[in-house]
Amino acid sequence: MEWTGEGLIIGVRRHGESSLIVEAMVPGRGRCLGLVRGGRTRKQSAFLQPGNSAQLVWRARLEDHLGQFTVEVTRARAAEIIADRPRLYLSQLLSDHLRLLPERDPHDGLLGQVIDLMERERSEPDLGAALARFELYLLEELGFGLDLYSCAATGVDTDLTHVSPKSGRAVSAEAAQPYLDRLLRLPAFLIDDVEPGADDLAAAFALTGHFLDRHVWTPRQIEPPPTRDWLISRLSGTLAHT
Repeated sequence: MEWTGEGLIIGVRRHGESSLIVEAMVPGRGRCLGLVRGGRTRKQSAFLQPGNSAQLVWRARLEDHLGQFTVEVTRARAAEIIADRPRLYLSQLLSDHLRLLPERDPHDGLLGQVIDLMERERSEPDLGAALARFELYLLEELGFGLDLYSCAATGVDTDLTHVSPKSGRAVSAEAAQPYLDRLLRLPAFLIDDVEPGADDLAAAFALTGHFLDRHVWTPRQIEPPPTRDWLISRLSGTLAHT
């Protein structure tokens, strides 16, 4: 078995005395792992870093084997990422999110958004909004998408201000009034083309965090990514620039 494709490296771990297992997201193939023999040498370890894109050749005797990677870097971002703390935390968070996906299950839309988040220059509030939308999309791709476009109680599609923490469905302002202490706030920028404020970003991440925890982190008995809280505080403007 053999295939070739350009992928994004999202993880690297040691294997034996001199090798590495490289984890990459590959268009049309999803999250794939492969052994790189001699990957811990100074020459190879310098470019086998999360955040870099690489041309990959995967070979194995059988399709369900781990297989081996031959790797040639095509876009080296790692050095730039490591030198920029917010960008480093963003890269780590995105890699942690992609690692939630089943192995070898294509999610090209998510991969495209990750590359865009890593590459495009944005203000920090704009980056925060894009990251919140990415987490919504991640939930959808994992099978836990939210219905944010009509009211669960009345069916109306206007003045939607809250979300049920149980059903994941939107609730209109009028229908939400008796239950405000039980509902999650729905920031307008998640459903309309409007600029978010700091409170909106905080509410958006509270919303996505609630459903990621309910459907993914807690059922799988894993902790939320440690970089997420710091990054959210930074992008929503509540953390000093350090």
